[in-house]
Amino acid sequence: MKTVGYAAFSSDAHMQPYHFERRALRGNDVAIEILFSGICHSDLHTVNGDWGDQHYPLVPGHEIIGRVIEVGPQVTRYQVGDNVGVGCMVDSCQACDQCDHGEEQYCRHGMTPTYGSPDRIDGEITQGGYAKHIVVREEFVLRVPDALDLSRAAPILCAGITTFSPLRTWKVGKGSRVGVIGLGGLGHMAVKLAVAMGAEVTVLSRSARKAEEAQSLGATGVLVSTDEVAMEAAESSLDLIIDTVPVQHDLNPYVPLLDVDGTLVIVGQVGDMDQFESAPMIFGRRRVAGSLIGGIQETQEVLDFCAEHGIHPVCEIIRPDQVNDAYDVMVKGDIAHRYVMDMSSLSVAD
Repeated sequence: MKTVGYAAFSSDAHMQPYHFERRALRGNDVAIEILFSGICHSDLHTVNGDWGDQHYPLVPGHEIIGRVIEVGPQVTRYQVGDNVGVGCMVDSCQACDQCDHGEEQYCRHGMTPTYGSPDRIDGEITQGGYAKHIVVREEFVLRVPDALDLSRAAPILCAGITTFSPLRTWKVGKGSRVGVIGLGGLGHMAVKLAVAMGAEVTVLSRSARKAEEAQSLGATGVLVSTDEVAMEAAESSLDLIIDTVPVQHDLNPYVPLLDVDGTLVIVGQVGDMDQFESAPMIFGRRRVAGSLIGGIQETQEVLDFCAEHGIHPVCEIIRPDQVNDAYDVMVKGDIAHRYVMDMSSLSVAD
């Protein structure tokens, strides 16, 4: 299948038009016309080579909303015309203990990311959603509920599931006290989801300038991390903290905010972290954990949950040829929304 997208041809993260071919459909494959493609901060890190050397040209994108245009003969779950999504992975071994209980993201043999990874069958490097079409095995395609706005649903497949999974793992519900560090693409989804689960949510920020925005999302307010008096007064006041900061930072101010048996979950930064003191952990049986995305079943759950509760990410819709401008904004700092590309202007004939 001939298609077109935007690719990085080197580690400078500058996207350029790229004509390439998707594989012919295997028996269990679904071919999708991509309608909307979200832009994630991890796309920028990946194409820059921040997380290791990459294969170029590389088409990023793992927040994909589209429509089925063809199915392989063994496909039973989808038919032409269905609205579907594809998230951060497109394959796994499907046989290990993790895959067996719906945790494909922790596949013992390594899940296959949506872009930048060898296909398990033919070894070709996977190419992502900054494109007009994609071909994905049926088991890794999600159904998009009718209640979701297709133009705003794409970030649920990364920002949504990345924050939903730890909220579910640590059993957030009515009466839970949740803190969210950062109010960017991940953080604003963490707030919306936790509030919908019945939690009391506090945004942790370096300044009070996001207080109004936090409250508009349902948070009770902002705790300013640079205000030592306020931070001391808030010690032991939270059960769970979702840390969405995407760069190396200091955890020491945040751990004492946890109550006994509380957990701080890192979902943003991948890599080195500043050293932190163990005393608050030992004397409060507190813990620092990490969390990746969720499995396919849990990703379907977050799509359904968002549809049921009327939750959509805050999105700015752009054209694919504006992707480099979006990257420039992301480099400059945290943004309180997600960029989503409307792929309708892409044409294979161009």
